[in-house]
Amino acid sequence: MKSPVYIFRMFTLLVYAFCFSQNKEKPFTFIVLGDMPYNLPEDNVRFENVINEINKQEQVFNVFVGDFKSSKTPCSDAAFQKILDYFNSFKKPLIYTPGDNEWTDCGKPQAGSYNINERLSALRAKFFKDTVHSLGKSKMILTSESSNKEYAKFVENKMWDYNKISFATIHLVGSNNNFDKDSLKSNEEFFERSKADIFWLNEVFKKAKANNSLGIVIFEHADMITPDKGKDGFVIFLKELQKLVLDYKKPVLLINGDSHEYKVDKPLYENEELKKSVLNFTRLQVFGEADMHAVKVVVNPKNPTLFEINQFLIKENQ
Repeated sequence: MKSPVYIFRMFTLLVYAFCFSQNKEKPFTFIVLGDMPYNLPEDNVRFENVINEINKQEQVFNVFVGDFKSSKTPCSDAAFQKILDYFNSFKKPLIYTPGDNEWTDCGKPQAGSYNINERLSALRAKFFKDTVHSLGKSKMILTSESSNKEYAKFVENKMWDYNKISFATIHLVGSNNNFDKDSLKSNEEFFERSKADIFWLNEVFKKAKANNSLGIVIFEHADMITPDKGKDGFVIFLKELQKLVLDYKKPVLLINGDSHEYKVDKPLYENEELKKSVLNFTRLQVFGEADMHAVKVVVNPKNPTLFEINQFLIKENQ
């Protein structure tokens, strides 16, 4: 006969396991934003409005999908530090993936005529110095692609799980993903990063399958869908993404910035001619530039589409 102590311990473990499993079925919220502040110095105050309102919410974490400055403002170390300070003023964890304005566009005269590869290295060193934690006042543990020796450089590509959902950031940027169509250019940076991105994308889906995740959320900067944004730099990635999404079958949400226009759509097609959508794939494009607002995403396991997307408008910025 089992002792009363043993029975009590087993009962406690069963109650804990039940509560833990029930918690995984509860909805939770994250907030996403990007492409701000652009018009300085006046947008600094508007960005502070955004941060203040986000800090009043009950979300689990926040994600900034790139372009923390305009392509026409300096890419100085001081500008980088100011934004890093802003990112660390978020109460909840803040995960950041780079945009083009903070490195590929830094060669422009208005931005300071920097060497763009040097600015990318500076960006990595400043914002991703801690490879295992998020930014923000409270930290979240993340897995970095740099933990794989072959991709040690790519500290910015992250992965994490929360309540049976797989999340990842992947470094894809506007300005055609830094791919130069000039046949005389080697595009060394592009091809190296493209290889790392494809590897990381496959790792996301591989891990989601292994963990029996309910769905996947991918954060990146570039609007890969709009033709006038340039498409040559995204062909390989989009082809691989579509293949993996079709095979995965569960809901996949891709979140990007870049175009400064709030949009929710289904831009991948099983049949391009008939416009037959890949129904388990949704793209969310966040606000930006003049529209300094954010988006709340509620992950609700009881909803067949899993993701409930809501505009989070900042009253002071309207």
